[in-house]
Amino acid sequence: MKKKAYYNGDEYYYTIIRKNVKKYRKENKLTQQDLADMTEMSREYICDIENESRNKHLTIAVLGRIAEALNVPIAYFFKE
Repeated sequence: MKKKAYYNGDEYYYTIIRKNVKKYRKENKLTQQDLADMTEMSREYICDIENESRNKHLTIAVLGRIAEALNVPIAYFFKE
């Protein structure tokens, strides 16, 4: 019998990404407004991305803009 692969749902990955965006933003000593200005997004959107209760999903393109602004490889946002 083949072993079935286990896949996590979207929310699992969004939770990891949210935590890492906030972590790397703080490591760079940036406010949400600083990051918003660097990525040409609103502070509210950055807040929504970081806040689990707001249920804001983001695209790979948006994540790429954030990664570039924070000077972090995009793959780092997926590390637990």
